[in-house]
Amino acid sequence: MNNNVAGKISAAVMGGSVSVFALALLVSLLTGLHTEQLSYFVCIFIAVGYVVFAAAVVACNKDKQLLAVGFAGIAFAVVYAVLIFLVYYAMLTTVRMNDSLSEETLSIINYERLGSLFFNYDLLGYGFMGLSTFFLGFLVRGKSKSRKALRMLLWVHGVFFLTCLIMPMFPIFTPGMAGGEVIGTLVLLVWCSYFLPVCILGWKYFAAKPVV
Repeated sequence: MNNNVAGKISAAVMGGSVSVFALALLVSLLTGLHTEQLSYFVCIFIAVGYVVFAAAVVACNKDKQLLAVGFAGIAFAVVYAVLIFLVYYAMLTTVRMNDSLSEETLSIINYERLGSLFFNYDLLGYGFMGLSTFFLGFLVRGKSKSRKALRMLLWVHGVFFLTCLIMPMFPIFTPGMAGGEVIGTLVLLVWCSYFLPVCILGWKYFAAKPVV
């Protein structure tokens, strides 16, 4: 498996996972069915795919003057993945299977509780993903429309870092917030609609020989 193949596979894994995630959110929003566990599971694969994607972007760029920027992108991708794994693995295991957890414990580790520690960790994780995409955008070279679009999408996605970093510091998401679950679902659907083109353009980027 070479760098381009790894990049294409990772982009496909991310794209497929984001699509399933969006579908699970829509089903939950429209029917009221509980699809949370599926959402947590596929989000783990978004993280796995993204770390490989970041590494492939750096590996396919031969400009040594961009190595520091690329390594920063990979480092922040790893931070994102670690935080996401902590949150969603806890939801799939400890929170789901342990009925004896106290309310005090759940108020900390239950991601579904707005304002909980793990809810804030989740936001922070996606913030670091945004910071990672911002750095990776500098490594996407080429003048084709698709490459320019990918580069811009990666840069703009970096805005999520400041948003996700600052929001938990203010009483925006609080327990018992009216319509909080619906608002959260809609925000995630907007993110899916934004990030899916990144996955598609990322696959196209690696399908062609990258410009270095």
